[in-house]
Amino acid sequence: MALINPNGGTHDRAPRGVLHRLDATPKSVHWGYFDPALAPALRVRSGDLVQAEAITHHAGDAPELMMDRDIEKIFSDIPASDRYPGVHILTGPIYIEDARPGDMLEVRYLQMVPRCRYGSNLAANWGYLYQEFGEKERVTIYELDPNANVARALYAYDFPGRYQVPGTITRCPECDRRQALAGVRVPVRPHLGTAGVTPDVPGRTSSIPPGRHGGNIDNWRIGAGATMYYPVQVDGALFSIGDPHVSQGDGELSGTAIEASLDVLFQIVLRKDFSFPTPLLETPNWWIVHGFGNDLDAAMRGAALDMLTLLTEHYALSRNDAYSLMSIAADFAVTQVVDGTQGIHVRIPRAIFPRKGVVEDAE
Repeated sequence: MALINPNGGTHDRAPRGVLHRLDATPKSVHWGYFDPALAPALRVRSGDLVQAEAITHHAGDAPELMMDRDIEKIFSDIPASDRYPGVHILTGPIYIEDARPGDMLEVRYLQMVPRCRYGSNLAANWGYLYQEFGEKERVTIYELDPNANVARALYAYDFPGRYQVPGTITRCPECDRRQALAGVRVPVRPHLGTAGVTPDVPGRTSSIPPGRHGGNIDNWRIGAGATMYYPVQVDGALFSIGDPHVSQGDGELSGTAIEASLDVLFQIVLRKDFSFPTPLLETPNWWIVHGFGNDLDAAMRGAALDMLTLLTEHYALSRNDAYSLMSIAADFAVTQVVDGTQGIHVRIPRAIFPRKGVVEDAE
C-alpha cells in the first residue's frame, strides 16, 4: 500500500474537478444526526470542489443578528421533533462517486467566510463547570470585526431555564442585556466544529460525540488551509459539514465556541492508496492525530497509539524510535471535554523529518 507523503502533503496529486454549490435549505440539511439511509444532497467526483453553507444551530440566540430569511426557513420548516438525537445542523450528505469502505476521504478546506458579523457563546448545561456556576446558563453575543479579524462581546444575558431544544429562539430585545468583557478582543479563526463521513451504523448516529467518522471533533485548527483525512465507512462516504465556529479555545470549556454560520469552500479527493484508523489533520506545519474516549485517559491513549501508527507506518520509524520521538517532540492537548466522548489531539512538526526519508510507494 502506498503511503501519504509525510513532508509535502498530497495536494500536488489532486485531479482538477468541477465546482459545485450546496446551499443550506430544509431539504439539504439534516439536524442532529448522520444516517446511511439519507439520500444525498449532492453527488461529486474525486477532485471536485464544493461551495457549501454551514449554519449554526445557535442562530436563535440572537435571531435579529444571526438569522436571515433562508436560515429562518430552516428553523421554521424542520420541527423540533426531527432534531435528534444530536443538536447540529449538518449540510449534506455529499456522495462521492466510487468511495468504498476502507478508502480515505481527503478534504481540503480552502476558505471559510462568516455569513454575518455576529456569533454566540453559550455557557451551557453540558459545560464543564456548570455546577460551579450554580447550574445557570448564559449567552454572550459577539460582534466580528472583519478588518481587524477579531471579535468583541456585544452583550450577554442569562438564558431562562435550561437550553434543551436544539435551535431554541430567544428574543433578546425582551431579555436583560448586560455588558460583557469590556475592552477584550478575541482573535477570529473560522473553522468547522463538526464534519465527517457517515458511520456504518443503521439509523441515526448523534452528531454530538466525535469518533472514527470525524463528526464533532471541535478542533479549531480545522479551518482554511487545513486538510482532513476521514476513513470512509459506507459507500459514497456521505460527507456532511456543520457546527460552524469563528473562535474556540482548546477544551471548549463552557460548552460551545463562538457559534456563527460560515460559507465554506473545500475540495474532496478520494484516496485508495493509504489508510489511517482515525481522522487525521494536516496543516502547513503539523500532523495532528485525534484520540477519543469516555474520559481523557482513554482519549490520551488512543491519540498516542494512533500517533505511533503515523510514525511507524508513514515515516517508517521503528516503534522504539517513534516512542522516543513522541516524548520529546509531540505536543498533547485537550481538544474538548463537553461532547460526551472527550477528545485529545497530539501534533508533531513535519519539518523535523528529512525529506530524503520519505517513502511514497512502499509495498
